[in-house]
Amino acid sequence: DDSDDLAKKKAAAVAKAKAAAAAKRKAMELAGGEAPAEDTTGATDDAKAKAAAAAKAKAAAAAKAKAAAAAKAKAAGTGEADTAGASDDEKAKAKAAAVAKAKAAAAAKAKAAGKAGDAAPAETAASAPSPNQPFLDKYRKVIEENLGADVLEDSYINKLSKDVPTLVAKKDTYFKVAQFLKYNELLGFDYLSELHGTDFVTHMEVYVHLFSYKNRQSVALKVKIDRDEPTIESLQPIWAGANWPECEAYDLLGIKFTGHPNLHRIMLGEDWVGHPLRKDYEPYDVEV
Repeated sequence: DDSDDLAKKKAAAVAKAKAAAAAKRKAMELAGGEAPAEDTTGATDDAKAKAAAAAKAKAAAAAKAKAAAAAKAKAAGTGEADTAGASDDEKAKAKAAAVAKAKAAAAAKAKAAGKAGDAAPAETAASAPSPNQPFLDKYRKVIEENLGADVLEDSYINKLSKDVPTLVAKKDTYFKVAQFLKYNELLGFDYLSELHGTDFVTHMEVYVHLFSYKNRQSVALKVKIDRDEPTIESLQPIWAGANWPECEAYDLLGIKFTGHPNLHRIMLGEDWVGHPLRKDYEPYDVEV
């Protein structure tokens, strides 16, 4: 009886060892490693078949996952799927091209969205009334009540210059309007901050920017003059600060300001031929 029990225990131990070895080999194959050489315990044909099938299934699953990842990368525009077998240089170029393509697509999309959704708000903002419109209405009303309705050629809000209220005087009323802007109690534009001329080919224009310290408000005064005989009254008797800007306009554009106390070239010499800011200016000495 003792020998039978010993034999049974030995047989059970051998069977248990064989099962453990088979399980270990199967785990190694599933993990991708090489199975250990078959030991003396051996593995049955059934165990070998099962292990081979499991390895094959795992390989198929890995290939499927890799294909899905490559397809996803290609759809995202990274270009990784197309450069699997390429050199590092080629991979970098392909990736850069993909990034540029994605950026271009995004820019096109943003532009389309801007045209579709932003056009209306932009137009609305452009057509919205200016906060300075009441000031312009006030200036025009006071001028027309005191000087008449025909002294101004035009008036508008200059959207390109911080919504400055702009008055366009006629040539023969320019000096009178300027005087009124300074000395009228409701207006009081006591500071001339800018004066310059512009050649528009068809005509010349003098632009004056004024500021009222009392009202903390600005206004622009313009006048159009003949290009062939650009002559207009000087504002120096009203604002002393017009002295040098009028000399500069005379020097560079040839605009003559009647009533100026000392109109002279302020940058170029008195013997300089022509006025450099005129559109038809040609240098007298081309070498210079």
